[in-house]
This record gives sequence, C-alpha cells and structure tokens, in this order.
Amino acid sequence: MFDYHMHSNFSADCDTPMEETVEAAIQKGLKEICFTEHIDYDYPDPTIEFELDVDGYDQNIKQLQQKYKDKISIKKGVEIGVQPHILDRYHKLLNEETFDFVICSLHAADKKNLHRGDFFTNRTAEEAYALYYEELLYCVQNFDHYNILGHLDLVKRYKSLTGDADFHDIIQNIFKTIIPKGKGIEVNTSGFAYGLNSAMPSTDILTLYKQCGGEMITVGSDAHEATHVAHRFKEIYSLLETIGFKYIATFENQKPTFHPIKNFT
Repeated sequence: MFDYHMHSNFSADCDTPMEETVEAAIQKGLKEICFTEHIDYDYPDPTIEFELDVDGYDQNIKQLQQKYKDKISIKKGVEIGVQPHILDRYHKLLNEETFDFVICSLHAADKKNLHRGDFFTNRTAEEAYALYYEELLYCVQNFDHYNILGHLDLVKRYKSLTGDADFHDIIQNIFKTIIPKGKGIEVNTSGFAYGLNSAMPSTDILTLYKQCGGEMITVGSDAHEATHVAHRFKEIYSLLETIGFKYIATFENQKPTFHPIKNFT
C-alpha cells in the first residue's frame, strides 16, 4: 500500500514528529509514503500561518530516506492551498523548489475560512458549494503546477447540502479541464475520521471522474497523527476496483508510476 497524503510537525496544524509516522507506516506494511506538508499562502485565519521551512523539510526527508531505505520508500511532497488571487506565488514556488508530488487543494474560498465557518456566513449551503467549486474550476483553468486535486469535495466536511442539490455539472467541467492535462484526483480517507460517511470525494464523484475518462488516482489518509496512517485503505481499494479503476499512482520527481489495484485487494 501507498499513503500519499500525510503531515508532520513541519505543517502548522500538526505536532507529530515525521519519524513517528514513518514507523507507523512500516508497522502497517506500507511500501511507500509521501509527506505532503502544508503551504497555504494568505490563509484567512490570523491564528495560524501555513508556511513551510522548505530547507529543513528537505534535510529531514533525506535523513529519514537514508535511515529507512531498506524498510520503506519515503517521498517529499507538498500540499498547496490555492486561491485565485495567489496562483502566481505558487508558480514561483514550484519553479524554484523540487518536490516528488504536489497536491492542489482549496481550503479557503472568497478569501474566507472554511474551517471556522466564515465562508458560510450569510450564504445558503447551495450558494457556498457553488462558489467553492467555481473557484476551484478557476484555479485548475489557470494553474498547472500540481499532480492531483486533494479532497475535491472538502466543502462537505464543514456544511451539508439539503434536498437533492448536487454540483456534478461544474465538477464535470473541472474533470474536463484536468484530465487532458494529465492531472488526477486523490481519495482522501480522512472523511471517515471527521464523521462523514465516505472518503473525499464521495462515490458519486469518483464514478463521475471515471465516466469522464479519469484514471489517475492516489490514496491518502491525510494523517496528522501516526495512528491514522492508511486508515481504511483496503475498503477504498475495493471501492475503486468496483467503480472500474485499475491502478493506483505513485510519484517521483512528479512523474507517475501506476500499480494494479488488484495487488492490494
């Protein structure tokens, strides 16, 4: 198995030492992991700053790669929190720095915070979802320096839709934008940890991605604690196989390698 979304104390919202997570991954029999530490420029919450000590991160990764080279493969990734007004800053960052893997996530919209709920103030759930996906569509239309989209329907973690509303039309436009560019999506199992009844994205969105011709999938726990590494991965592998996906992707120098899902189910 491969866990391609995890955090350590190099991320502002995590206190777990990197080596503790590596040890947990080895104990769970993983072949490869990728740390994806947060960078969220202009994050709209003055109580937290999602910057990254890139040099320190690189040094620590290299030390652990050497120490555990006979036990597990460790890749260096990053999770960038995009917003329409800061795409140029990420262009600059990713032209200057080297990562094996880049997750493109939308953690804030309308320059407001999803986590604290500011984004939802004075909006219906339907209005909030529409704006969230519109900003994500804008970002993928105007930014290409990433490999996969992270937790595509993250907005549902903070507010539920009512009735029969769905946003498959705009999500389909997102897929029609990213698939020809060779970009993929992740299945993020932290949805279960936060009390949702599915991973992110949900089964209907994964099915839509497959119907649109999408094939590139990574699976990540979004672990901020070592105990969450590879959480419910077997279940997700089986779901993906049922939908019709054949492969799980891993990355080195942002180049994908594809592994048959049947090897893990």
